[in-house]
Amino acid sequence: MPETKSYRGQQAVRVEQQPGLPHATPVRLAASDLLQRHAQEWRAATSHPFLDGVRDGRLPAGAFIAWLQQDYLFVNDLLAFQARLLAKAPRSAQSVLATGLVALDAELTWFEEHLTQRGLPLRVARHPTTDAYGVELNRLLTEPFEVGISALWALELAYLEAWYGTAPGAFEYREFVDHWTAPAFADYVAGLEVHVTDSPAAEAAVLRIVRLEREFWDMALSASRTASGG
Repeated sequence: MPETKSYRGQQAVRVEQQPGLPHATPVRLAASDLLQRHAQEWRAATSHPFLDGVRDGRLPAGAFIAWLQQDYLFVNDLLAFQARLLAKAPRSAQSVLATGLVALDAELTWFEEHLTQRGLPLRVARHPTTDAYGVELNRLLTEPFEVGISALWALELAYLEAWYGTAPGAFEYREFVDHWTAPAFADYVAGLEVHVTDSPAAEAAVLRIVRLEREFWDMALSASRTASGG
């Protein structure tokens, strides 16, 4: 496959996991404090039976398909959110958000390739959890910029740590694990982290994001049980 400016093709890395420490660079105090105060909720979002199944190969095929289709819809929502967040951003945050937009556009192409390879439609009915996440992203745009980018950082860090926990992953999922544990992705998350604020509004937003991350994994497993009649 041709290379894009997404995180595909980068060498994956394996690190010792700690809340808020996806790579060797120390986190800022505000970000670290946010996660330490809510360590249980964070673990629920980044250590999940769905991810266990990716790691050991026991994930029902229907769960991965449901996740792949719904996450494609979510990334479309995230791209729209991030474009509008960039429009609100101070000069100091424009570069990292613009870099993220380019990567998200490439990410959509990457999803489309995988869905097409599997003979799956690009557009399916949106699950209520996907809709709820979209509603939250729109809500964040009504908040101060600092709240929105803190929530975006939490979203991306949760995703990064979740996939780190699956490494190296079962053979059929290894390309996905490599894709989302790439150093370029970790660097991007670190760039967002610089702008995190530890305010009551940001803390509430981060907690909403963490809950939605857990519910998104739940949704995929639930969809596989429904499809199998379980």
